[in-house]
Amino acid sequence: MSLSFYVHIPYCIKRCGYCDFNTYTPSELQDGATLEIVSNDYIDAVLRELESAPTSTVPTIFFGGGTPSLLPPADLGRVIAAIRKRFELAVDAEITLEANPDSVTAEKLAEYLVVGFNRISFGMQSAKPHVLAALDRTHNPENVAKAVSMARAAGFESISVDLIYGTPGESLDDWRETVEAALSLDIDHISAYALIVETGTKLAAQIKRGDLTMPDDDLMADMYLLVDALCEKAGLSWYELSNWSKPGKECLHNIAYWKSANWWGLGPGAHSHIDGQRWWNVKHPTAYKTKLFAGESPVQDRETMNASQLRDEEIMLAIRMREGLSFEMLKPQELERLASYREEGYLDTSSDRIKLTPIGRLIADRIVREIVM
Repeated sequence: MSLSFYVHIPYCIKRCGYCDFNTYTPSELQDGATLEIVSNDYIDAVLRELESAPTSTVPTIFFGGGTPSLLPPADLGRVIAAIRKRFELAVDAEITLEANPDSVTAEKLAEYLVVGFNRISFGMQSAKPHVLAALDRTHNPENVAKAVSMARAAGFESISVDLIYGTPGESLDDWRETVEAALSLDIDHISAYALIVETGTKLAAQIKRGDLTMPDDDLMADMYLLVDALCEKAGLSWYELSNWSKPGKECLHNIAYWKSANWWGLGPGAHSHIDGQRWWNVKHPTAYKTKLFAGESPVQDRETMNASQLRDEEIMLAIRMREGLSFEMLKPQELERLASYREEGYLDTSSDRIKLTPIGRLIADRIVREIVM
């Protein structure tokens, strides 16, 4: 069996205003605590959970968060070493580190390579200071270029940057400058996500008070089409709704998600999936560690997908990707419901598959609802 691993590192120096991820600052976990104090035994807990995973071949490992690059390379390397020892790590395994550009040095990046990482993804978000301020991001935009350069010099095989568009106060020209700045770097991959305002975040409160205003749908659409055009021109091809890469530099770990492969999420709040069964861990790091050190499972709940749910999800995920859907996946009445979308240019059916066109990607969710209604 093939089994990918996601390793959740739930720590950040501060919580950004738009963030609703399962991540915590040291002071949120313990008064007066430092990162070293709250994370000291965290890796031990992760290794205990790892013991429950079935023997398998491991094609990808992804360390996300939070800010994994805040932890020392040796600590993260313990997890890679344990996976290598207990499982069959593929010779060409992709091992990714999410990183804040302010948290890395040339020496630290070299150490990450030594412990096994070969792919790194920097959270860039924007090249414009006023956009970063609206997002409540604290990293210096100039450090992105330095971090990418250091990562390449260190020997990373694949380098990605994450961008966010649709931030309050961000114009189309702002977004163009951000994308062009990203493409000027020595990178292999770009992820560009539309900003989602999550209830309960600082950003949501600012918008509710009227302090900030979200851009309209037309501007958001223009921003998406712009990043798509600029990436394609620069040699990064679209392969999933929000992702572009050079040939052979696609994120294999995320592709495993989109193809409903098997994966095991290690850490608090992490989700797992094996052969149609899903489960997720308790959310808080303290509860997670307490259960594991007591010899208990950290699983909070689980569900088994039925055949209909599995099919709907396969359609929802497959249509997001460059390969699209095969005609055989859909019933005659479902194909009929897609006829108008094909005629209006949202779908390309010129090959033996159903694929989203650039403007079709803008309404991908609507098209999925049309199929699985």
